[in-house]
Amino acid sequence: MFDFMEMDFNGPNQQTETSGPYIPDAAECLRCGMCVSSCPTFRLFETDEETPRKRIRSIAKLLQNDAITEDERMHLDNCLQCRACESACPSRMAYGQLFDRAQALVAKRPHWLARLGFYLIEHKRRRNRLLPLLRLYLKSGLQKPLRQSGLLKKLGLAEAEALLGSPALQPLAETHASHFDRRGKVALFTGCIAEAFDRETLSATIELLNALGYDVVVPPGQVCCGAIHQHNGQSAKALINTNMTVFNALDVDAVIYTATGCGAMLNEYSNDDTEASESFRQRLYDINDFLLAHWPDQLELAPSDSRVAVHEPCSQRNVLKNQAAVYRLLEKVPGLSVTPLPDNPICCGAGGSYMLTHPDNATRLRESKCRAIRESRVDRIVSSNFGCAIFISTDSDKIVHPLVLLAGQLPSDTGDTAVDL
Repeated sequence: MFDFMEMDFNGPNQQTETSGPYIPDAAECLRCGMCVSSCPTFRLFETDEETPRKRIRSIAKLLQNDAITEDERMHLDNCLQCRACESACPSRMAYGQLFDRAQALVAKRPHWLARLGFYLIEHKRRRNRLLPLLRLYLKSGLQKPLRQSGLLKKLGLAEAEALLGSPALQPLAETHASHFDRRGKVALFTGCIAEAFDRETLSATIELLNALGYDVVVPPGQVCCGAIHQHNGQSAKALINTNMTVFNALDVDAVIYTATGCGAMLNEYSNDDTEASESFRQRLYDINDFLLAHWPDQLELAPSDSRVAVHEPCSQRNVLKNQAAVYRLLEKVPGLSVTPLPDNPICCGAGGSYMLTHPDNATRLRESKCRAIRESRVDRIVSSNFGCAIFISTDSDKIVHPLVLLAGQLPSDTGDTAVDL
């Protein structure tokens, strides 16, 4: 089944002091197979071609300016970029960085729908002009007959349309002042579509930060984190530079993100100005980590007897590695029962834009995740990544961001009345 015995383990190591991320050579593979069981596409197809080890060989060929076959390219594209293999690999290969470099080398002119998507991600004002039309469509009653007509599928829009939720039309205010003992000021990174489609999470974030004594600013000049572009072989340089310029100019104690998918990209920001990159990353915080570090002893949450399972996004488990923070935060709700969602190490199938580009693979992985949700017999599922949540929610209405749950348990004098979990 595995062909590592055919590898040449006498080739030269390609890593040098000046070459940046090393070019993986076949000799780097320890033949341990540790990455195989952690790979979601291997779970689906059970072939060696769908393993990180095989893809590393294709990446090595690309970075050495060798051509790869169409079959190798297909298996490379099948990767969800969940980076579970990085956590499992004893050699600690920088798989994510290497994959992005390889994608940039082989990127073809995107399909017109992909080009439109990239364009709208890059241009916030033009994207926002479409939101009233989306809301009108969702309220018009056209969804059902349009889906039944098959037109959406012919246009390649069926998967994207299925994920649509009603958008918020008004932007968030630029400043949200705390009415409690002021402890500082933070900036909130909202991402490209979360401000419109995940307003509940962002509002809960602001409410919690205000309750802790922090003013929150939402800089209007911020843009998409760039992950969608970079992982699909497109340049994210302009988006990266814009965000670093916008946030580095602010006099704030921290830059907060709520979606771990964005956070994984933000934490790996770099550009030609090393000082600017370091300045940006030094103030960057995942909201779960920030709340834990600054939670005041006197702030007590309302109790709950609900049962909650934690979905751990791949970006959180394999890149940020801070999933424990979610459990520790939820422990602040007295009486709340918290357990990990079974099979957490395997990707849910969302994978950024993967759910749109590889809908069949993504749907099979989501079905497995939703089966685990049903078998867990809990009241709610919490996930710290918007992309995962919106994808899973098409099959399960139990999923929310942990911040929404926490904000609902704030005392009535710090915000809205506690909500039913």
